[in-house]
Amino acid sequence: MLVAGIALRAQAPPSVTVIRAGRLLDPDAGRILTNQIIVVEGTRIRDVGPNAAIPAGAQVVDLSNLTVMPGLVDAHNHLALTYKPEPESNIYYYTYVAESTALRAIQAASNGIQMLASGFTIVRDMGNNGNYADTALRQAIEQGWIPGPTIVNSGIIIGGMGGQFFPTPEMAKDHNIVYPEYLDADTPDEIVKAVRQNVLFGARVIKICVDCKPYGYTADEIRLVIREAAKVGMRVEGHVQTVNGARNAIEAGIWSIAHSTGLNDEMHKLMAQRSIWRAGTDTPDNLAGHPVSPQAYQRTVASLKNAYENKVPLTFSTDADYYVAGKTRGEVCLEFLKTWKDAGIPNADILRAITINGYKVSETEKTRGPIKAGFAADLIAVPGNPLEDVDALRRVQFVMKDGEVFKRDGVMTPAAFFHGGPVNGWRIR
Repeated sequence: MLVAGIALRAQAPPSVTVIRAGRLLDPDAGRILTNQIIVVEGTRIRDVGPNAAIPAGAQVVDLSNLTVMPGLVDAHNHLALTYKPEPESNIYYYTYVAESTALRAIQAASNGIQMLASGFTIVRDMGNNGNYADTALRQAIEQGWIPGPTIVNSGIIIGGMGGQFFPTPEMAKDHNIVYPEYLDADTPDEIVKAVRQNVLFGARVIKICVDCKPYGYTADEIRLVIREAAKVGMRVEGHVQTVNGARNAIEAGIWSIAHSTGLNDEMHKLMAQRSIWRAGTDTPDNLAGHPVSPQAYQRTVASLKNAYENKVPLTFSTDADYYVAGKTRGEVCLEFLKTWKDAGIPNADILRAITINGYKVSETEKTRGPIKAGFAADLIAVPGNPLEDVDALRRVQFVMKDGEVFKRDGVMTPAAFFHGGPVNGWRIR
């Protein structure tokens, strides 16, 4: 067909894939449905149910022997940061100095593929990504250049002077050692400008260092961040280390709090009252090369258990930004299931935290996550019944992302994800 001398190619109808699910997990209800049919048209789910019609010519994927379930969410990761025993002795400051943003972006792409292979279809990427490698990763996945999870990225972490670094006066001159890992923002004008910079360069959520330094943010300063982010519909997560920092963040009405060192029973009760998400990054005690003392692990388990008992909104969040020999980034993240089990949290609630709550904290729950008609076709399949054995999540056999099969029979088949151009349409930062 020619229009004004330009050849137009007829657009092919969207492909249809039908999945036969022997068991279908509904994590919200905490139940298993049997013998379900999931009809996927293009990138979206068209129909779900035991009697869903199978269109003529549809590709049929038989998962009758597996449990199909929604994709997993890591609500706090750093895909463009991987510190290692060699050469930086597990000190991420050295990683930042030694590795360019370009190199870290390539590693972020690899880490994203590893996450997807383990069933993580959404990742909140919360800073420590160099000079916006997280935005580059999100754009590349959205363009269809590479496979990976849906990325909800924060851009550069905003904090008081120095961020989480402790530079010398010589190093701090002109931000040579701090930027781009952190944005110094100490005054109201600097705070507003820092938020706007992240928005401009492609952030989808804002992250602040609430109390990384003794001159941490007050509740009023955090409110300023929240108001500025709200102008463009974004939420704010706070890196919190102290009880006073947690109190300020909670009083300000922050969306989510990362880490648990500043969260005690009182703070958990306040978080529950105000429906503030807990991204606890509850590190297990069995990661080779990353020892956690018995005392520290006991505190971690006790904190998670206390949060659960206080009915704090919980997300599965790992902060897994390091290398563990013999494990992919996704496999490292799934090791965190141990902490949840040791805290005595029922499997059904662990599954809600790693799925339903992940969609809510990422604000995708109306378009992506649940296996429902009209939603993005993201789903995985595991052997056994994860309601009975949550460690079934460690054995993901099938992954579909946006209607494309990424993993089948335990083997990655990502060829369909790689394209030479922006097949999904150019997206402004």
